[in-house]
Amino acid sequence: MKKALLLFLFCANAFAGQDIPQPPHVDARSYVVLDLASGQTIASRGADERIAPASLTKLMTAYLVFDALKQKKIKPDEKLKVSDKALHAEGSKMFLNPGKSATVKELVRGMIIEGGNDAAVALAEGVAGSEKDFVDMMNKEAQRLGMSNTHFTNSTGLPESEHYSTARDIALLSASLIIDFPDQYPVFSAKEYTWNGITQPNRNRLLWMDPYADGLMTGHSEDSGYCLAASVRRDRRRLISVLAGAHSDSGRAIESEKLLNYALQYYVAVRLYAKGQTVTTLRVWKGKKNTLKAGFLSDLYVTVPRGEEAGLKAVVEAQQPLVVPVLAGQQVGTLKVSLDGKRFADYPIVSLENVSPANLIGRAWDSLKLLLNGKP
Repeated sequence: MKKALLLFLFCANAFAGQDIPQPPHVDARSYVVLDLASGQTIASRGADERIAPASLTKLMTAYLVFDALKQKKIKPDEKLKVSDKALHAEGSKMFLNPGKSATVKELVRGMIIEGGNDAAVALAEGVAGSEKDFVDMMNKEAQRLGMSNTHFTNSTGLPESEHYSTARDIALLSASLIIDFPDQYPVFSAKEYTWNGITQPNRNRLLWMDPYADGLMTGHSEDSGYCLAASVRRDRRRLISVLAGAHSDSGRAIESEKLLNYALQYYVAVRLYAKGQTVTTLRVWKGKKNTLKAGFLSDLYVTVPRGEEAGLKAVVEAQQPLVVPVLAGQQVGTLKVSLDGKRFADYPIVSLENVSPANLIGRAWDSLKLLLNGKP
């Protein structure tokens, strides 16, 4: 997940000192809200405190199922046998039938829209053979994504002492889902699903409250309270919020709406450079070319207080001497960004092209020039 590598490089007080209101009071134990374009955290409280993720766990189950579909390890119309373990899963249910199978596509909807624990277990067993092996996959994927404060013991979110996460880690997982599986993501916006003659609504009330909301999932347990991982897309911007420890079903949606509206009203994402745009041209030594183009492999956005975009300045600090071979994607410098004269963030600049070594004479000539300039 390339884009998500930029996530969470910024703490909640990255904008300290700017003339904007403080985040609204949020009646919840912990929360985080971020701008997906830049990866910047706009506001947070207790974002790294452990929570029982409850059904937010199913975001990781969905991530691995989507990956299995992408890798063609399973197919959408493939029928999966429903085990006794799946049928008797505690908590919310899709109401699978004993002795009958369901397709992957149906189970995905039953898990995401209806929150079915039976569907989650059936999918886990269908992907990995057993829920235990699937949980091993979940923890390995959490490590790969950088979810450093997360550990799973089941695919559903049923409470166990060693099953935990944080608001920040769930936000990272939510961002990963949206970025890595855009074709699958729309299922999170469905408001209801009917299976076996039973129609159940999506528990994410924000889908009814905000026309720009399109996901993700809710969770609830005695320990975690009411939780919501939410996302809105407005004016080509996407924001993600994760909230844990609200006191009611409606409260988690109302408090999440406060955070998302605050971020939309007071912050704006600015594209500094487009994917593949030449930010600078750098001197390269001992190569068939003596310059190379440098920039970014994806659009570079920064999120700043609304109205302060003009205060952004960027300076390139090149790595020198830059000696071949240089490969496309290799870091060759740093873009140092400031806002109103204060350091804002640093971003690695990469080569946009390959530069191969020159012939023997060319390399020798550049070696001599480097020596004369006091460089090795």
